[in-house]
Amino acid sequence: MTEEITAPMLGKILRLVAKPGALLAEDETVLVMEAMKMEIDVVAPAKGRLVEFKVAPGAAVDAGAVLAILERA
Repeated sequence: MTEEITAPMLGKILRLVAKPGALLAEDETVLVMEAMKMEIDVVAPAKGRLVEFKVAPGAAVDAGAVLAILERA
């Protein structure tokens, strides 16, 4: 079963931390975004494998935008 990892708020993607295909633990950082001049870690909502990113560094995203796809373990 796949699950979307979404942006918690309006912001800009700073860097991708995990690599597609990586096995992630629940609450492990997937990427870092900037919002309101703060860096925010976006984490995996559950244990699983990172399938793909839907964004690239520098991209501006709205709250709720799909950032990555996780395949639950």
